Amino acid sequence: MTQVLVVDDEAAMRTALEANFRRDGWAVATASGATEALAKFRGAPCPLVVTDMRMPDGDGLSVLQGVREIAPETAVVFLTAFGSIPEAVLTMKEGACDYLVKPISFDSLKQAANRVLEKSRQQQSGEDDRSGEPANERFTGSSPAFRRLLDRARQAAASEADILIEAESGTGKELLARFIHSSSLRRAHTFVAVNCAAFPEALLESELFGHVRGAFTGASAAKPGKFELADGGTLLLDEIGEMPLSLQPKLLRVLQEREIDRLGDTRPVYVDVRVIATTNRSLKTLVGEGRFRADLYYRLNVVPLSIPPLRERREDIAELAKVFVHKYTPKSAARPVSISPELLERLEAHDWPGNIRELENFIRGALALSESSTLGPDSMEMNEAIGIASSAPSAAPAAGTSMREMERQLLEKTLESTGGNRTRAAMMLGISLRTIRNKIREYGLPPRRFQ
Repeated sequence: MTQVLVVDDEAAMRTALEANFRRDGWAVATASGATEALAKFRGAPCPLVVTDMRMPDGDGLSVLQGVREIAPETAVVFLTAFGSIPEAVLTMKEGACDYLVKPISFDSLKQAANRVLEKSRQQQSGEDDRSGEPANERFTGSSPAFRRLLDRARQAAASEADILIEAESGTGKELLARFIHSSSLRRAHTFVAVNCAAFPEALLESELFGHVRGAFTGASAAKPGKFELADGGTLLLDEIGEMPLSLQPKLLRVLQEREIDRLGDTRPVYVDVRVIATTNRSLKTLVGEGRFRADLYYRLNVVPLSIPPLRERREDIAELAKVFVHKYTPKSAARPVSISPELLERLEAHDWPGNIRELENFIRGALALSESSTLGPDSMEMNEAIGIASSAPSAAPAAGTSMREMERQLLEKTLESTGGNRTRAAMMLGISLRTIRNKIREYGLPPRRFQ
């Protein structure tokens, strides 16, 4: 019989949770506050604690800290109101396993409890051993900034918390998400990625949540959504900042309840999915502009991660360049291709506004034109290629410039430097031609200037 300690200062809530847990065969102890909870826990430690966030004699963090001192292996789940979500996020960073936003359904609480208990069991039995090394050549480096990122990503992977990755385009956000998945207890299950900017609003809802036959014109057969396909594993929501406002409440409900509503269906479907969201824009800024829901931002921002741009870890440029040379050198080449010290010096001096993607594209292009076994500044018009890359603006923006304005200025200046050639600008910035078109429209740049 599994034991649980329920902590809440509202008697009605304690009674309801106790009755539901007992009905499902749990052994239940209750406490009306932090002091009583820790006293009972010392006398009889248990594998699971479900606690309210705010109580008269202490908060959820004090309960968590006390429980951790007595029995570090105990799983702690928080129940919180919307106003205390930032506090719940803090507790997740301190080691809590999950939090649910009131009002809750007991089914969602039971599912969360079973999930965190299974995770705790696997950790204690040693089933979570892993090498934790990056599996993709584009996600590599030895600089202090990159190693710190990996350490934090490993810590995040060990939890079940949802993760928000904010970083510039081309830094490897999806690669970091895949690294977290492969380093987690979910690594044996599916990793599914969906780009929120790639679908119109109506299609995105179906893509995420699925639909039943006849849900809309043309729905001749039922189709599972990405959440169902990722059941048991990890779902990457790429470019989450582009999600329409009208869909955000539905996503918030899925994150809180772990249930999806297929289009046209009459009953919800439970999914066990960890969500990793990525964005190249500041969601906090979008919240301030009214373009992103604050409650969804807090729910996603449980464990925030940021990938440093390449200009802030120049020590990794040479290593990455050599990796790409090895990757793209034709197998038919008579000899291995190397990079001259002079070219490496120039590569390390460049700011790479398109980050790793831009560096990769540059190396790939240089190899395609090379007639030598050494890439140098004088071979195959290398000076011209470097000059083109360097034409993107690298001057520091004025203090206080918003991220949105910085992005607009970078886009406009890069397009101007290419004479309005969108394809060439996309390559320089390390983004797709579709993204260039969308950004021109978003920022209201004259489309006829940039063909």
